[in-house]
Amino acid sequence: MEWNKEKIIAFRSALIDWYEANKRILPWRENTEPYRIWVSEIMLQQTKVDTVMPYFERFMTWFPTMKDFAEAPEERILKAWEGLGYYSRVRNLQAAMKTVVTEMDGVVPSDLDGILALKGVGPYTAGAVLSIAYEKPEPAVDGNVMRVISRILEIDDDIMKQKTRKKFEAALYPLIDPEKPGEFNQALMEIGALVCTPKKPMCLICPLQEFCEAHKVGKEEAYPVKIKKTKVKKVFLSSVIILVGEDQYIIEQRPETGLLANLWQFPTVELTENHEAMKLAFLQQYGIELEVEAEPITHVKHIFSHLVWEVDVFVAQAIHLQTSDLKLKTVTKAEMEHLAFPVPYQKMWQAFLKGETVQ
Repeated sequence: MEWNKEKIIAFRSALIDWYEANKRILPWRENTEPYRIWVSEIMLQQTKVDTVMPYFERFMTWFPTMKDFAEAPEERILKAWEGLGYYSRVRNLQAAMKTVVTEMDGVVPSDLDGILALKGVGPYTAGAVLSIAYEKPEPAVDGNVMRVISRILEIDDDIMKQKTRKKFEAALYPLIDPEKPGEFNQALMEIGALVCTPKKPMCLICPLQEFCEAHKVGKEEAYPVKIKKTKVKKVFLSSVIILVGEDQYIIEQRPETGLLANLWQFPTVELTENHEAMKLAFLQQYGIELEVEAEPITHVKHIFSHLVWEVDVFVAQAIHLQTSDLKLKTVTKAEMEHLAFPVPYQKMWQAFLKGETVQ
């Protein structure tokens, strides 16, 4: 990049002036406390702003200080995160904050090496916290920023490659405003979210139009370059909402490691060819003899980054239990409200409740 000092200053001014006039009112922008900024940035990874807002406000009500969050039981933090997905984020966040509380007197590091040493903190989160909370001129490169900068500078490297992020960071260091680095970074993210969108970017109202190389040649939508090669695997499952008597249900806690670790679900097996095979699978896997309703109450499709679940959902009555599986638990509806379930199982439960209401 070969921009002179005057062009860089003009770019900063155009960007930050636009941001100050157009920025959204968001709960994590009420102040620049490092704890709040850190939580919001972790929540916003892989998740839309509108989705995050109520989660963030509830999170701050439940855990108003870093110490409150660091000392909370895992079941409570998972419940706070229920529905946001990528649950390793909140586990890593708590582990890192425990380190800050117990080893750093509750003060989030204000230097790059110090904050990057914390569990779950990568270059983006580090840059966001340091620039917004501490006014350090560190870039924060997320998807929005890569899209904006790739168009402005015509960077045609594949953004799916880790080394490309380094290229964006290197390009941003001379551009970032040393006086207002937090506003600069947030402005880039905001313009990517509101103006420089993935499809049909609003170039006519963009304050950065005169700086944008892709716009000059009419190739805005050719950037960023993203070559995705990951093959997605499909898994077919049967989940059963199992009643014990009239007002209790059998649920299962997932393993401590791996996908959706430690969250609760309804007992689930690989999809079988018929009811008898499914009943046998449940007897073998869980030690539960079932009387299953003939038709599924719903079908749930859930897409992970590398995996798709296709789940048929049934309702059954437990006829006989012959299990000592510690991962199984019998609960009431009221007790279920305090446990954290992944989104696909929340959908199953809502379908079941809706069916009950109809009946």
